[in-house]
Amino acid sequence: MIKKTGSLRKVSIIAGALTALTFLWLAAFTESDIGKAFLQTSIMLCSALVLGYGARRLRQPPVIGEILAGIILGPTALGFFLPSIQSWLFPSSGLSRQIVLILAYLGLISFVFISGLEVDLGQVMRSRRAIILTSALGIIIPFSMGSLSVILFPDIWRPSGSLSLFAVIAGATLSISALPVIARILMDLNLARSEVGSTILTAATIDDAIGWVIFAFVLSTAGSGSSRNLSMGLTTGFFALAIFAIYLRFRCQIRGRCNRTLVGSVVEIASATMLSTAVISEAVGAHGIFGAFLAGMVLCEKRKRKYFLQKTRPLVMGLLAPVYFASIGLKANFVQGFDLPLILLVFLVACLGKILGASLGARLSGMNKRDSLAVGFGMNARGAVEIVLASLALDNHLIDQRIFVALVIMALATTMLSGTTIRRLTGASQLYA
Repeated sequence: MIKKTGSLRKVSIIAGALTALTFLWLAAFTESDIGKAFLQTSIMLCSALVLGYGARRLRQPPVIGEILAGIILGPTALGFFLPSIQSWLFPSSGLSRQIVLILAYLGLISFVFISGLEVDLGQVMRSRRAIILTSALGIIIPFSMGSLSVILFPDIWRPSGSLSLFAVIAGATLSISALPVIARILMDLNLARSEVGSTILTAATIDDAIGWVIFAFVLSTAGSGSSRNLSMGLTTGFFALAIFAIYLRFRCQIRGRCNRTLVGSVVEIASATMLSTAVISEAVGAHGIFGAFLAGMVLCEKRKRKYFLQKTRPLVMGLLAPVYFASIGLKANFVQGFDLPLILLVFLVACLGKILGASLGARLSGMNKRDSLAVGFGMNARGAVEIVLASLALDNHLIDQRIFVALVIMALATTMLSGTTIRRLTGASQLYA
């Protein structure tokens, strides 16, 4: 009954969105920038919701369908068959584009904020040996393999700038996991509270935090001379202050002094915290998403996390995040940027590094072979977080469209592979159809 009610609710949302799209389409004929921005957003949202729901029906994360919606609306499909309509509907400049970019950026930092809320700091203290070994080897080995692949195969990667800096970028992007997607897969398989699930979630949390920090420092080096040194210094200070705040929150949680956490105006508190930390993060030279992620971690106190998520997740995952992930598909031509040797190299290095590292760490901690492999394949899911990093790297001209396309395809492929493999290794059953 619950499943049927949930399906009817989703269908109702999509039907309502399509109805609104009809009126917005008529309004767009005024040729006003505001009307066209509404039209772009509604088309992106409706397409993302429909294809995201289709992905769920195929037992895949909705983000796959949402990105596919952007690819269809972008230069890859619509721009190829109907280029004049695509260029009119999604112009490369103008006020309407700026409005959609702002909304997509808000979706980005909101999604990362939700990812921070998903972190369970208390879980880090349990199963310490397995978590430390899994997280350490789960980031050292893929980071090393990713960096080494750039040095060994520069003709395939073809970086445009410094080879050493690009090696660090490749290592960071290939060592990250997708905590929100992993958590959703484990919840759907009813494994989130198992030993395997807890190890995957906690190790992925640590690896993601390290990966974000590395990438933040990479972005802070975009300047030169004194401005670069100042940016790196401010970034270091900001992260040190944020980690101290997380530490105080963790001590407060352990000692039971967080019972009077404010929960009255949850959306207002969460929004103000997220936006203010994003502004500070931008001001010190890092990207706003790093501040949003750390803000989520600060607010992730165990007894209040569920309440925060209940109030903020529907808006983020139902409106803002789908628009952002649909916008990713608009950024590149996935046909022109398709480089098969690069895609195969990225996929093989990413899978071998993460699966080998995480599985080896879990095995050394005492897990059996099947559970160790399940941990490795679970942490191999790159999902939306990898795509966010790739998008940021593209926006900051750290990678070209070839590498961006390869990273997006790798992220989608590893996410699809993860759920199926974990289900077979653990014998779990999918909870949704």
